[in-house]
Amino acid sequence: MSDHFNPVSGIDSPYNAALRFIDRNIEKGYGEKTAIYFENKQISYAELNKEVNQFAQALSDINVEHENRVMLLMHDSPEFIISFFGSVKIGAIPVPLNTLGTAKDYVYYLNHSRAKVLVVNDDLWENIKDFRSEFAYLRHVIVVSDHNYSYDNVIHFKDFVKGKSEYVKTFYSTVDDAAFWLYTSGSTGKPKGAIHLQKSMEHALSNFAKKVLRMTEDDVTLSASKLFFAYGLGNGMYFPLGVGASTVLMKDKPTPEKVFEAIERYKPTIFFGVPTLYGSMLDYVERSEKKYDLSSIRVCVSAGEKLPSHYFKKWKEKFSINILDGIGSTEVLHIYLSNTLENFKPGSTGKVVPGYEAKIVNEKFEPVESNEVGDLLIKGDSITAGYWSNSVQNKMKLNGEWLHTGDKYYKDEDGYYWYVGRSDDMLNVGGILVSPIEIESALIDHTDVLEVAVQGNENEKGLEKPKAYVVLKEGVVGNSDKEAELIQYVRGKLAKHKYPREITFMESLPKTTTGKIQRFKLKQSLTDTNNV
Repeated sequence: MSDHFNPVSGIDSPYNAALRFIDRNIEKGYGEKTAIYFENKQISYAELNKEVNQFAQALSDINVEHENRVMLLMHDSPEFIISFFGSVKIGAIPVPLNTLGTAKDYVYYLNHSRAKVLVVNDDLWENIKDFRSEFAYLRHVIVVSDHNYSYDNVIHFKDFVKGKSEYVKTFYSTVDDAAFWLYTSGSTGKPKGAIHLQKSMEHALSNFAKKVLRMTEDDVTLSASKLFFAYGLGNGMYFPLGVGASTVLMKDKPTPEKVFEAIERYKPTIFFGVPTLYGSMLDYVERSEKKYDLSSIRVCVSAGEKLPSHYFKKWKEKFSINILDGIGSTEVLHIYLSNTLENFKPGSTGKVVPGYEAKIVNEKFEPVESNEVGDLLIKGDSITAGYWSNSVQNKMKLNGEWLHTGDKYYKDEDGYYWYVGRSDDMLNVGGILVSPIEIESALIDHTDVLEVAVQGNENEKGLEKPKAYVVLKEGVVGNSDKEAELIQYVRGKLAKHKYPREITFMESLPKTTTGKIQRFKLKQSLTDTNNV
């Protein structure tokens, strides 16, 4: 266990999220209860508490101090949660990273955050270890591995915590101190480090998990969305831990087959997914003609992108379970608009989650009328305190207590919110924001490409995917072989989810008199094509 806070003159009452989400479960008598199901392991709350404290002590022993960043490049696992709350316990700042990035991405993350410590799975370290000389501030690499992993200047996770005291001094933080960061993409393609406070998880838990999902200590959660996402971080970590429930962690990619197997094995009561996965699971069941038992699940949740209404209806017909569609963001930490157990409209994003306020405004920041489209603004205590070292985006996105979500919405007469699209040119691909500029920059590097513009296109399932409009250099023929070549070229340069799903070859792109590409005309062409 950890000791008491040391009082500091002039500082408000203490609050440390590690005490709230880990230690409090011991105080409530949940020590022997299973906190985490992972592969063939069951980790109790007492074991989790001990290992969190040992990791915290190990960080202190290598002189990690409060507000030092600790990067987590990790698959979903007990070590992720241990590293996260062990960092928070001593006032360090854990920063989960998307495991789908490239080595170039991680050079940026590590240097932008000035992280001193990296906790990383062995397979992910293999992909970036040759770039270590470019990590300007990194001092310690802790590798999580199931075998005897040995490289120069790294330490095995098990050796790092071995023999460490389970009694550690807790950092005297308050609700308004920084607790962790989450990186999110920006309109320029540069990821932004959203700073979240000690109180942020408490607010999301109290309002969405407890009031909308009615989560209790009797629940078992399974999240297909990974812990490094804001959505997954709540679903698979601080929601269940915050109420003394149990979480099921999946290390592998959540394919339909693996998700169905996990549901039947662990019997979760709440399942969190994204629309793309729900569609894939429905397709898988129809193609395989297998029957799966989902009777343990009392509610399914969807977020990350708009849930097509026909997914809702087919899932209800197949499994007799409602999917509650909602929307959240990295900046707000979790879901702030959602359908509920009693009130839902298929195709809508639901109503405002308790504890948040929303308004839809025009370009003059004036509230619009019902059914009128405008920009969605959100207010609530889980909203980021700001972006690290990014004054331009802070000014653009944060207006006093209000956050500009970047989404276009309208509200109907019944108070339900309906998503229209992004306010900027960002694409929402499988719940991950992708900058079209990043894809364009990759394509334009190809020797045969003269000009390119990328837009989002709804596929036959109603999900947004990147589509590229390409002008080839003179003499180059645009055909199916060239399309496949360019798609493969981008896949070799960017993270796996960022490649264009299709390419249209054009003689020229629509432009203004000053030479700027008129993206709205490309969007209109997509709309016209899809409505044919």
